Amino acid sequence: MRGGRLRHVALAVPDLERAIEELSRVHGLRAGPIRVNEAQGVRMAYLELGNAKLELLSATRPDSPVGRFLSRNPRGALHHVSFGVEELDAACDAVLGAGGRMAGAPARNVDGARIAFIHPEGAGGLLVELEEG
Repeated sequence: MRGGRLRHVALAVPDLERAIEELSRVHGLRAGPIRVNEAQGVRMAYLELGNAKLELLSATRPDSPVGRFLSRNPRGALHHVSFGVEELDAACDAVLGAGGRMAGAPARNVDGARIAFIHPEGAGGLLVELEEG
């Protein structure tokens, strides 16, 4: 992940609209449009922070990764941190070459960018997303 830059910090929340309203009211943050990624089973919105984004995620179905996460964390919690990388396959190869483990196959996010997740076992207990571009 050499040269990676922070893209976003993702929070899984049980009620997306309520989380957007609270962050807007309490912290003055403004959310972009709510979007859906059916393949990942999530509804999400980004809140711009200037140098990065806060991503709010809620599940569209209980069997999605975020749905399962929220079943273990019903009040919501930090879900993952995302870093931008120039070339996803090379970044994944570097993780594997260093003894890390990927969590599933590469996929596409709501904007169509290629993403992959580093398993928490190889990232200090934190789920890390790599986003190409």
